[in-house]
Parts: sequence; structure tokens; C-alpha cells
Amino acid sequence: MAAEEAIVRALESPAVERAVVRVLQGPAVEEAMKGALDSPAVERALIDAIDSQLVDKVWQRLLASDEAQKLVERIAQAPEVRAAIASQGVGFLDDIRREIGKVARRIDGGIERVARRIFRRPQRTEPTECAGAFTRMLAFALDVGALNLAFIALSALIAFVASIVFPSEATTPALAIGAFAWLVAGAVYLVSFWSLLGQTPGMSIVGIRVVAPGEPRVTVRLGIRRLFGLALSIVTLGLGFAGIIFSDRRRGLEDRMGHTEVRYSMNERQAPWSELSR
Repeated sequence: MAAEEAIVRALESPAVERAVVRVLQGPAVEEAMKGALDSPAVERALIDAIDSQLVDKVWQRLLASDEAQKLVERIAQAPEVRAAIASQGVGFLDDIRREIGKVARRIDGGIERVARRIFRRPQRTEPTECAGAFTRMLAFALDVGALNLAFIALSALIAFVASIVFPSEATTPALAIGAFAWLVAGAVYLVSFWSLLGQTPGMSIVGIRVVAPGEPRVTVRLGIRRLFGLALSIVTLGLGFAGIIFSDRRRGLEDRMGHTEVRYSMNERQAPWSELSR
């Protein structure tokens, strides 16, 4: 009993405490830890512990707990996570649009060089911000496709209702009315997007925009004048579009009548998380 009490008093003394601290702070403990971590026996023991069924049971119980479910729901509902997911989707679409715009610009330059060489016109010496023929044609084709899809769906619905209410075989008048309605819808479509946003959905995809030099935006009056110029260019079998290739500002008849220009508008935007590395 006396020896035991002496040992306890010795261990509880300040001298022993200071000695233990000196040992723990010395290089011997650090070397011992490194040796233990580098030991193959310790490595095998850790691998066996990780591969054991006990660890699997612990993880299963942890993931099935209410606290883990609440944590997952809280992370999923975080504004930062939602913003990152939305930005990733938008960034992917922007990358596609940007690549389409780059390819279309290169084709614009190639078509212009070939056409000017054929007609012996001077080549362009400096790059321009105005959109070329291929990009504008691609945007117009996309707009026509979108308008056709919407018009076909609406026409099918109207025709179904009309066939029930007014059963008849009047096909020719129906086609004439449909063609006239399509032209009106197309005119409203183009003028509305030109004046409200400066670009149609097709123009937005390829990265071009209609601008009125000296004006804050394209007004409805300028949009209507531009529409008439577009119609005249189509009626003359495309002669009105020659200015897009041969003029310095790539202005066709519709641009001259509407006092407008079509310019590239694709911006090199970065994803929100690209700033994190800074």
C-alpha cells in the first residue's frame, strides 16, 4: 500500500507532468509516429479495419439516420448549390452558342472572300463587327423553323375544331387563308423581336443583333421598313442581299431601308465558379 501511494504521488507531481510534456514535445514521439504510419503492419491493420463489416454497418446506420437526411436536404436546398447547377446548365448552352457563332463567322469570311474574288471586287483589309451572309441566313432559317413548328401546331388545332364545327371540303380557301396567316404571323414575329429585344431567337442562338446606328434601339417604324426591305430582297431572288457580301458594313437592302446594321453580339462570359481560383 505504501509503495502504491508513493507511485501515485510521484505520477501526480508537477515534475512528472513536466517530464511527460518534454517527452511528447521532443523528436522521439514524432519519429515513433512516422515509423508506425510507415509500418506495413499498421497499413494492413488500417486496410482490414476499413474493409471490415463493422465499418459498413456504421456507414449504413449513419446514412440512414435522420440527421444525415436533414444534412443532405439542407445542402440540396442551399441557394449556392441551386445557383451553381443553374449556372452550369446556362454555361453549357452558352458554350454551344459560342461555338456555333465562331464557326458561322469563319464561314462568313470564306463566302465573302470567294464571292469578291469571283466578281473581282477588292478584298476586305480589316475585320468587321457586322454579321455576314451565312450567319444571317442561319439565324433566319432557325426563326422560320421555330415559326413553322408553332404555326403547324396552332393550325392543326384550328383545323380540328373547324372540321367538327364546319365539316366541308373547302381545301383551297383554307390553304390560302393559312398562307396569309403565316405571312402575317411571320411579319409580327420579326418586327416584334427586332423592336423589343433587338434580336430574334434564331439571331440570339448564332450571336447577332440588329442595331440602329445613332438610335438607342430599333423602333417599330424602323422594323416595319426593314421588313419591307427584306420582302423586296426575297422577291428579287436575293439580289437585295448582295450588299451583305460586297458592302463594307455588310448592309443589304433591308438594312438600307431600315437604317439598321446587323452586328455580332456574342460575349465571352465566364462561369461564376471561374472566379474562385482567384
